[in-house]
Amino acid sequence: MHEKILPVLQWVFGIYFIAIGVMHFIVPEGLPSQMSWMYDLSDTQHWISGGAEILGGLGLILPMVTGIQPNLTVLAAVGLFALMLAAIVFHLGRDEVSNIPINVIVAAAMAYIAYGRARLAPLPSR
Repeated sequence: MHEKILPVLQWVFGIYFIAIGVMHFIVPEGLPSQMSWMYDLSDTQHWISGGAEILGGLGLILPMVTGIQPNLTVLAAVGLFALMLAAIVFHLGRDEVSNIPINVIVAAAMAYIAYGRARLAPLPSR
C-alpha cells in the first residue's frame, strides 16, 4: 500500500512546493487573502523560503525518478516538515489562524513521506 501512496504524495507535494517556491520569486499581484502574507516578507525571506521550497520539492521528485541518492527524499521531506512547523509559528504570530490547518496537513504528509521512505518503502538506488 505504501508503495502506491508514497509516489503519488511525492509528486503532488513536489509540484506544490516547487510552485509555491517559484511564487516567492515572482510574488504575483492579486493573491488570495490567505496568501496576502507573502506581500509582507522581505526579499531575503522570499529567497530563503522560496529556495528551500524549490529544493525540497525537487528532493521529493528527482531521487524517485532517477534512482540517484534516494536518501535525499527523506532529507527533503524532513526539511519541508521543519519549514511547515516554522510556517505554523509564523502564522500564529500574525494571528492568521485560518492558514494553520493547511500547514498541519502538509507537515503530516511530509512526516509520512520521510518515515515511509526511511522505513516502510525505501526508494531503490540506481
